[in-house]
Amino acid sequence: MEAEASRNRARPAGTREWKPARRWVAHVDMDAFFASVEQLDDPSLAGLPLVVANSPLPMHKLRQMAEEAAGLARPPDLLKGVRGVVSSASYAARAFGVRSAMPSVTAKRLCPDLIFIKPRFDAYRAVSQQIRAIFADYTPHVEPLSLDEAYLDVTEDLRGIGIATRIAEEIRARIRAETGLTASAGVSYNKFIAKLASDQNKPDGLCVITPERGPEFVASLPVARFHGVGPVTAQKMERLGIVTGADLQAWSLPQLEAHFGSSGAWYWRIAQGIDDREVKPDRPYKSVSAERTFDDDVRDPDRLSAELARIAGYAWARVERAEVAGRTVTLKVKYADFELITRSKSLPAPVCDEAAFLAVGQTLLGSLYPLPKGIRLLGLGLHNLTQAEGEPPAQLGFAI
Repeated sequence: MEAEASRNRARPAGTREWKPARRWVAHVDMDAFFASVEQLDDPSLAGLPLVVANSPLPMHKLRQMAEEAAGLARPPDLLKGVRGVVSSASYAARAFGVRSAMPSVTAKRLCPDLIFIKPRFDAYRAVSQQIRAIFADYTPHVEPLSLDEAYLDVTEDLRGIGIATRIAEEIRARIRAETGLTASAGVSYNKFIAKLASDQNKPDGLCVITPERGPEFVASLPVARFHGVGPVTAQKMERLGIVTGADLQAWSLPQLEAHFGSSGAWYWRIAQGIDDREVKPDRPYKSVSAERTFDDDVRDPDRLSAELARIAGYAWARVERAEVAGRTVTLKVKYADFELITRSKSLPAPVCDEAAFLAVGQTLLGSLYPLPKGIRLLGLGLHNLTQAEGEPPAQLGFAI
């Protein structure tokens, strides 16, 4: 085994078969999963620009929504359309700049002929279970991140294949044969690089990064693609002259900690291609949330209400992808002077849908008025999580 590992380590960069001495991690990511399931079920949609999302409302209704944005006075039929967020976009839609997590209104503006398909999470979940069954044939160490992606530790695979690249190729081939869908995969010596690699040759691609190539690979990529570097942090890094992994590698640990606090250590490690996190099967979710930092200090109730609706759409999309339910809604607020507060409301049963989730959030936001100062960050999350298949959720109305 050691002799074989030595031979593979000696292979030139880019060789597809390799056997690292320590750990093999694969990150498997389905290609435009929700949209691809819709096209598979309805072949007439093949090749067309489509998104899985609620269709946006006409502009006159959007203006009406803005006028009624304070409190919970908005009619329920307005709530659903305004908060539409793209869950998945076909590759034809992506050619117009349409992306996941984008507001439906923005997507429609970018592609006027865009086709909107309402989400069918039961269908996506069923296909996801097929894919996870394939994973289980190769390793018990599977860490699902959502319905359409997972980490696999294949250091000791159940089939005795012994080559991480071959395992990933076989899994991708079986997914195509058994579901009709394509998957991309990244194979490397840790989770961070495997996830970056899975996005490198999309769609229907495979990228292998050996330990020798890890730092070089990280150096070649924009930091905005790094897991743990969100849009706000990426903008801050850009202002500091950090645009690529190579730029980040040039900064010392003390320098990064001086600018980014405790997160500086993580940024330093990933810049060097270091990630010691284990693949953890059945990773429990403690909470699911989304937040937004504003460029200015916001005090206007109408704007804050509309922003909270948008944030709730992002957060609820993550709730559905994670297949969880929760009883506690938490509002996060950071004021202009960086004071951070949270407000929570726990319910007798899991929140039933996005509209109820937002309704509780709006109530929590309303409890802060009159605002003592402007708000710089707003977030909304779901806590006390259980599996979505648990007891029936409470049917919450809008007058909470």
